[in-house]
Amino acid sequence: MGVRRIGALGLVALVLAALAACGDGGGAGAAEGAAKPLRIGYQRFGGLALVKARDAAPGVTWSLFESGPALTEALKAGSIDIGQTGEAPPIFAAAGKTDFRIIGTSQPVPQGEAVLVKEKSGFTSFRDLKGRTVALNKGSNVHWLLVKLLEKHGMTPDDITVRYLKPAEGRPAFDSDQVDAWVIWDPYFALAEQPGVRILADATDLVNNREYILASPEALSGKADAIRSFLRTYRQVTDWGIANPDERAAVLAPELKIDQAVTKRALARSAKPLAPIDAAIGAELQAIADGFAELGLIPAPVDIRARVDDTYADVFR
Repeated sequence: MGVRRIGALGLVALVLAALAACGDGGGAGAAEGAAKPLRIGYQRFGGLALVKARDAAPGVTWSLFESGPALTEALKAGSIDIGQTGEAPPIFAAAGKTDFRIIGTSQPVPQGEAVLVKEKSGFTSFRDLKGRTVALNKGSNVHWLLVKLLEKHGMTPDDITVRYLKPAEGRPAFDSDQVDAWVIWDPYFALAEQPGVRILADATDLVNNREYILASPEALSGKADAIRSFLRTYRQVTDWGIANPDERAAVLAPELKIDQAVTKRALARSAKPLAPIDAAIGAELQAIADGFAELGLIPAPVDIRARVDDTYADVFR
């Protein structure tokens, strides 16, 4: 009986020890959770791709997306912490109830997106596209460019037929004359600049076409130091690339799987310095959001200014 009692007490002690160990393990797990790597969403082109190509931020994980809308879907799903898009994707994401904050931007990149047509079409003005078919990626930066071009030329969306095609779909449709024009951004823009293709219009004097850095609220609260460290690296790599265009193209071309000369041409017009987010940028984005709402391109107005977070503005000054 005494032996049995000692065994029972021993069993209790073992259970208590196990529970304590579980408690300690939970603490360790929480610590590990807090130290989980920063998850970065990037597109085939842009400053983040250069950071990845240079392996300048060891310890982060990378996810590649074909477009900004696809990246914001991943942000909504909680599979990335930070991502980089053009100006329209944050607005469409906000309209889709995605929770995020805008923590950085870039200088304007108006020449980095354009309307491409075939030379044989004889089109010389955007107005020539009235009654024609125009392809673009819905909710991407080029969507706002199309809106402003229509406005500039006294046209409405009803004056053209819009086909919403992802870049991988838009290029073959354009090449095979299934569409009359393609509104696209770099590097797809640069890749499409083949003999027989002309630039009908770009975003100069119409759209700033900035890049925006988005972050999930959970990452901002749980990985604040990691985000600040990464943004510093991002700023340094971007500045290095602008100061060293030849080396930048040589590093990035293999990452993009694009010819070095094409990469260099695209970067020359599309790679711009990073910039802090502020109230003026928030107002710029709000005007775009209001424009999309007025045209019924998003289901309801959104307060995109409320998504602006200048916590890291000092990193970009």
